[in-house]
Amino acid sequence: MRLTVLGCSGSAPGPHEPSSGYLLEADDFALGVELGNGTLAELSARRDPLSLDALVFSHLHPDHCADFSALTVLRRWHPTPPVDPRVRRLPVYAPKEAPTRFAAAYAPDQAELAETDLSDVYDFRVLAAGVQTIGPFTVTAVEVNHPPETYGFRFTHGGRTIAYTADTGVCAALDDLAAGVDVLLGEASWTHRDDRPAGVHLSGVQLGELAARASVGRLLITHVAPWTDPRAVLAEARAAYDGEIVLVGRGVTYPV
Repeated sequence: MRLTVLGCSGSAPGPHEPSSGYLLEADDFALGVELGNGTLAELSARRDPLSLDALVFSHLHPDHCADFSALTVLRRWHPTPPVDPRVRRLPVYAPKEAPTRFAAAYAPDQAELAETDLSDVYDFRVLAAGVQTIGPFTVTAVEVNHPPETYGFRFTHGGRTIAYTADTGVCAALDDLAAGVDVLLGEASWTHRDDRPAGVHLSGVQLGELAARASVGRLLITHVAPWTDPRAVLAEARAAYDGEIVLVGRGVTYPV
């Protein structure tokens, strides 16, 4: 498996830094994981966005899905697509509200919202906790601790596993999600303070402690907010976890 970071800025894009978006590839299958603000441009710099084989969304906050409307424009209006998007509809795994939420973002006005149906170019599949197969990947989804319906994922292929926390506060589900994985892609949006709101995001301390408890092989830190010092988050995680830690960067590919 190969993980390419299309964007890793938490909660909002930062200077020259798109929001959350990742490309997971194996066996010539391209799985998009999130598509936040600015990530479609990064994807386009690496491959034709119409060549994606599937998309997965952990939740429907804009910093994780805002570029879906731009992808819809490409899929509906590209004059010479390599494959007709209406024949090869893109599978989209997302929380149950995704079809209506994405239609509302795409519709030109309220009057046309009722007539906006994106199923001509997408095959929407309701995401729920459990195990399913997406292309060559075995994907385990678990509900995590974030204000909207949100799922973390384990992706397994060829005897290797990468877990992705998505956005979450501390919860028991994270320990099951991360247990023994080769790579943990984890969010740490802020530094640790006792007055941080619970059930929203992880601090560097909390992410490092999770990696240590779960005995992960390598920790990749993502989703650091643009107003947070990433070096401080990295230092917190290193104090709690003595394995390999990487602060991910836009455009970098990491083998799993």
